[in-house]
Amino acid sequence: MCICINCKHIHLCKTYEFIDKQHHNNKNKQIINYFTPMNTIIIVNINKQNYSIYLDWDLQECSSFVEKPGNWLIF
Repeated sequence: MCICINCKHIHLCKTYEFIDKQHHNNKNKQIINYFTPMNTIIIVNINKQNYSIYLDWDLQECSSFVEKPGNWLIF
């Protein structure tokens, strides 16, 4: 599970935007001031379902993480 959903910086984060795009959630966001997090670790799991292969992208570690539960619900 991506830790981004409980982070204060989720709405401005470059790494979260990248992961969101990898999940094909291309919402046309107009973000002006991006936040660049420090020391991130992204985990990519390769899953097979029936005859399809898909990738699951998750941020596992981030030194810039600041906990703010439910912050992702604001937008």
